[in-house]
Amino acid sequence: MEKPRILILGGTTEARELARCLAEDVRYDTAISLAGRTADPRPQPVKTRIGGFGGADGLAHFLRDENIALLVDATHPFAARISHNAAEAVQRTGTRLLALRRPEWQPEPGDRWTPVESVTEAVHALGDVPRRVFLAIGRQEAFHFEAAPQHSYIIRSVDPVTPPLDLPDQEAILATGPFAQADEATLLETRRIDVIVAKNSGGSATYGKIAAARRLGIEVIMVERRKPADVSTVGSCDEALDRIAHWLAPA
Repeated sequence: MEKPRILILGGTTEARELARCLAEDVRYDTAISLAGRTADPRPQPVKTRIGGFGGADGLAHFLRDENIALLVDATHPFAARISHNAAEAVQRTGTRLLALRRPEWQPEPGDRWTPVESVTEAVHALGDVPRRVFLAIGRQEAFHFEAAPQHSYIIRSVDPVTPPLDLPDQEAILATGPFAQADEATLLETRRIDVIVAKNSGGSATYGKIAAARRLGIEVIMVERRKPADVSTVGSCDEALDRIAHWLAPA
């Protein structure tokens, strides 16, 4: 009997961990797809596909052609477009869809969070008075801050921001997490940061800056997640493995 085929939409720590677990499970034929936005992605433990599908139509064709039994959306919590395309594609093909979403961070006593609904709203939340800003939202939407050139920016991303930002006072830091709280506190203090702009991505790898900001009393402008699509969702790899076994193993 042919093994059920699983396709993971990856790019996160959780996606890689799930792929590692499924690679060791002989009941399934698993592959992972990466968007290709990172210049030097880490090797994956299963068959890997790199690049887009061409929207929901292209993904639906791929699911049919490859006879995918289960699509696991384990992309970044803010990768709204691919998640939307995944939901559209499975509706057209009847493929099962499971979303693996790490839980959101929750504010704790001492946090100075200013919640906003979008990156453009975060730009306005910085205000008119010049501030020293630690921009930790990745590179894809950093261009929005060109609308607020009065601030000084420390911009951290895995790959360089392209095209370069048109900002008079900026410093780029290229780094990949996880980031320890002590190191984040040192960065915030030495760069004299007044405010952090971050996305509520959840997880432990980038939480260090949030904990450090709490200890130092630094404001965090937090871009909150949009309401997720109405799909079956789990919050951990263990939960995902249980759900996959429940859905596919009997077949």
